[in-house]
Amino acid sequence: MNGGSAQNAALLSALVAGWKPAAGRAMAVCVPFPYLSQARDALAGSTIGWGAQDVSEHASGAYTGEVAATMIAEFGARFALAGHSERRQYHGERDEQVAAKAKAALAVGLTPIVCVGETLAEREAGQTAVVVTRQIDAVIRLLGPEMTRTVVAYEPVWAIGTGRTATPEQAQEVHALLRGRLASAESGDVLLLYGGSVKAANAASLFGMPDVDGGLVGGASLDAREFLAIAAA
Repeated sequence: MNGGSAQNAALLSALVAGWKPAAGRAMAVCVPFPYLSQARDALAGSTIGWGAQDVSEHASGAYTGEVAATMIAEFGARFALAGHSERRQYHGERDEQVAAKAKAALAVGLTPIVCVGETLAEREAGQTAVVVTRQIDAVIRLLGPEMTRTVVAYEPVWAIGTGRTATPEQAQEVHALLRGRLASAESGDVLLLYGGSVKAANAASLFGMPDVDGGLVGGASLDAREFLAIAAA
């Protein structure tokens, strides 16, 4: 929940000016709902994709404050986050609800970026594999073959906004687990992103891991130079 019209304009224009697309590389930004039209207009004609930070599992109806996938798609968006750790933590979103959100996004042509990850307590209890497997399996069960149309992001909750980052080896271990679960559902080619205090200084080492395909960038994405440096990695 960052940004404002003037701040967004400066950030997006800097990204458009500095982004150099290349084979095998892509960039997208996911913005708060009020700024969907601003992102659409600012990024028109560029190769930078864009989307929303959440999506309702409901198609329409008496769900005041919710935003349906059809509403997001009408703006021309390509992506919608589903199950970000802050939605799970602060809004009590359950695994099955996250899966339903991903399904709603797919139904209107959006690509859901499905987020999974464990808390510090769960990691210290040796429950990382159990938690992450439970979270991704709920989505696989509901989506079935459509899982191939998603993007998956592993975001260890203990490394978000804390300055702590999973080592490349820790990230790879969980990404390899996720890759295996996806492969068992014939979705092994799904892009896997790492999110958790990604910054220019650690991006190259994280992205060098065989199953880390890119980053779900948080605070660093508010600084155009830092975000572009991460993209360059």
